[in-house]
Amino acid sequence: MRTEQKPLNSGFGPKTTAREVLAGIDLSEKVAVVTGGYSGVGLETTRALAEAGATVVVPARTQEKVRAALAGIPRVEIETLELIDPASIDAFAGRFLRSERSVDILINNAGIMAPPLQRDARGYESQFATNHLGHFQLTARLWPALKRAGKTRVVSLSSTGILDLPRS
Repeated sequence: MRTEQKPLNSGFGPKTTAREVLAGIDLSEKVAVVTGGYSGVGLETTRALAEAGATVVVPARTQEKVRAALAGIPRVEIETLELIDPASIDAFAGRFLRSERSVDILINNAGIMAPPLQRDARGYESQFATNHLGHFQLTARLWPALKRAGKTRVVSLSSTGILDLPRS
């Protein structure tokens, strides 16, 4: 049984684009971190935030792929981060915190789907470790920079997966 979410009456809907949401909003002087900000929804989010004036930090594991995807987008910084690796998350957060900048917007967007069975260093299954534990740890480690911003937003995206089970 599926239950539909109740609308927030924000004026936006399922077909609203990031550019439409940001229309008329000036994000100059703001810093956004967008995981997975180099493909799909993340890439469009990165473009829209940069167009609104934000500096967008895009942490990713594959630097060459990221550079190619983000070429020509202003105010984008590329960083190294592997969400399945707790040490990589701590290293990224440490580098960011040493910059003494605030994180005004954190968008936890990156994710993997249905990979072959693999486990992280702690023994957790890779999809759970990457999509959930990795973003939780990232948010926790960036907490001082999020708090420093005052009014901040943390957005965690998810996808829907429908499993069609036989009815008994």
